[in-house]
Formats: sequence, C-alpha cells, structure tokens
Amino acid sequence: MKEIICKRPEILAPAGDVERLQAAVNFGADAVYLAGQEFGMRTSSNNFTHEELVKAVKLAHENNVKVYLTCNTLPRNDEISRLPEFIQSAANAGIDAFIVADVGILQLAKKYAPDVDVHISTQAGVVNFLTARTFYELGAKRVVLARELTLDEISTIRAKTNKSLELEVFVHGSMCVSFSGRCLLSNYLTGRDANRGDCAQPCRWKYNLVEENRLGQFFPVFEEDGGTYFLNSRDLCMINHIPEVVKAGATSLKIEGRAKSAYYVAVTTNAYRHALNLFLENRPLEPWISDEIDKISHREYNTGFFFGNEPGQIYSNGGYIRKYDVVAVCDAYKNGVMEISQRNKFFKGDTLDVLEPGEKPFTLKAEKIFDEWGNEVESAPHAMIVYSNREKSFAGSVLTKKSKLNI
Repeated sequence: MKEIICKRPEILAPAGDVERLQAAVNFGADAVYLAGQEFGMRTSSNNFTHEELVKAVKLAHENNVKVYLTCNTLPRNDEISRLPEFIQSAANAGIDAFIVADVGILQLAKKYAPDVDVHISTQAGVVNFLTARTFYELGAKRVVLARELTLDEISTIRAKTNKSLELEVFVHGSMCVSFSGRCLLSNYLTGRDANRGDCAQPCRWKYNLVEENRLGQFFPVFEEDGGTYFLNSRDLCMINHIPEVVKAGATSLKIEGRAKSAYYVAVTTNAYRHALNLFLENRPLEPWISDEIDKISHREYNTGFFFGNEPGQIYSNGGYIRKYDVVAVCDAYKNGVMEISQRNKFFKGDTLDVLEPGEKPFTLKAEKIFDEWGNEVESAPHAMIVYSNREKSFAGSVLTKKSKLNI
C-alpha cells in the first residue's frame, strides 16, 4: 500500500440531538454530522428542527467545528417538491455541507445552495476511483467511501483522484449488513424502511434456519470458509489502526452513532481525537485510549474489511457488552465543588471514573454528596453536588461507574 498522508485529517462525530452535539464539541470533534426533521437516515434520533439547527450551527462555529447535514435518504416522487425549501432552509442556517446519496438531490443542492459543499454519502456505494472522479466532476467536494473497501483500495482511490477531493472513512461503530447501508431486510421483516432512516436493525437479532418440511426444528447459522455473512454481530473499531487509515489517504475519520448516547459520543470522540493527535506527533497510542473505547456499550469489536478479510461473526452471543454506566454529567465546577446532573444512582463512597474534555480520564471518590438544597445525602437519587479534590474540572465532564450487570 502506497502511503499518502493528506492535510491534517478530521475527526467527524455524530450528533443526534443537542446534548450529543455538545458532547462532540466538548471532546474534540473537528466536525459533526446531524439531520433535520426529514431526509436523514436516522429517524430514531431526535434530530433538529430549523430553529435548533440554527442554534447548533452557531454553537459549532463558535468552537471552530463544521456542521454537515444528512440528506441521504432515497426520496420518492411525492417528496421531491419539498426538497428545494429544505435545502434552502438548511443553507440559510449556515451548514457547511450536505451529505447526499441521490444524484437528483446532488443536482438540487448545487442549484438551490450553490455556496454549500456537497458530500456523497456511503449510501451511494463508492468503491472505485472512476465513480469518485465522476462525483467530483459533478460538483462533490467529498465522497464517503463504501464500508467494504480495504486499505489498499482506499489508497488506490486516493492516488487516482484529484487531490482536492476529500475521502471520508468510517472508523468506528455499528456497520450495516448490506451493500454500504442499502438494506432490504428491515423493510421485508418489519415494514420499516432502512433506506429512509427507519431501520429496525433486524441484522442484530438472533436467527435459526428452519427447513420447510421440518417445522419446529431449528438449525443454527454457521460460518464456513469463504462463506458470505448476512448478519452483523460485531462493531467496527479502528482505534489501534489510525496510522494505517491516515496513510491510505483518508481525509476524515468518521464515527457512527447518531442514535447513540451523549456518553458514547464523548468517549469515542475523545479517544479518536487523542489517537490521531498522537499519530501526528509521531507518538505511540497510549493504553488508556483503547481502555476507554472498551468501556462504552458495544458488540465485540473487529476491523471490518480494512485488512482484506471479511469481518468474522459471533454466533454464541451477538449482544452488547456494557461495562460502565453513566451516573452524572458535570454542569459546573468551582472551589472543589462539582455541580452535576444525575443520570443514574450512585452512593457515597463510590469510586467514579471522570472523563474531562481534552484530558485523560481519572478516578474520583464520592466522599460527600449533597442534594439541591445543600443537605448531605448517602446516595444520589437526586444528587446535585459532589466534592472533588481536583484543582480544576470542566463543565461537560462525564462521571461513570462500573456496571453491576457487566453485560
């Protein structure tokens, strides 16, 4: 693989709502991607009204963070008439780019928002340099490459396209089982269209085979050498391979997860921010970074198709692993007093992990806890204040403790 390092790569984080946007901004994202109330691929997240989008762009830009708006569903005939107003409204809000999958929407974006960049979604299935070149010639500034590509294939696309064309690559999160997200399984089984943002995630369910003449006799699904996998029971994680991804020519490192929690956004953004910075400083990855990634709720990790192998599957248990629970978020800190918004119960004497924006995580013992009226309490069903021996702390810090379930 030829090494091609472009300008400083971008950390691109998901923002399913205002809280997750704030987490992405706090923990080091260079850009966020989010959706309006229509035409986005995640209806399960809250997404943004026009008024919220205006405020989101203002918040992001004040922190030198770009905002990309997803418009990457495959619209039907009766939706086309609503697109011009949607595009113009988003452009007026000040977004930095549209993410589109449909060539018709690309054309409309260039017509109704000519000053806004256009990124081609992974839904478009870009797997070769010719297609990438074509989208560039049609006016796209960036292509989000298909998830099925190897590092060598990414390197080839980089070498054979205009250097002004940016290449975005998924490095973390749940990966659809389909061709770059074009899934029919959800629609067939549940009537919820994955290509219109309403995926029921049936590829995460447990399945057995049933032969039509042997009803009631269930046969497990097994992997065989050279077989094709149609169920995804693992999550992508490239935290240990950032150098390889960057050297292949990636411009933007994308974290999946607009429907996931603010804690997930904080941890993943912080980890990939530090991992990229260390690589650019020619320093090795520090162990705590991988440890943090392992704390968030996830299925067993793998490296996708990057190294030329199909992602192996887990048949015994495709469920989530959760080692830590979020117990609070720090709203303010002054003179050793941490004012918090509680998310889950914790007790006096508990040892909590604290993740601060831009910093390594540290532990804190909750020696004293007070409610909102200043009364000392033994547990925190409604805690407002925790004393800390830290000289400083930051609003936006996330407090967690080990999960008793450890699932």
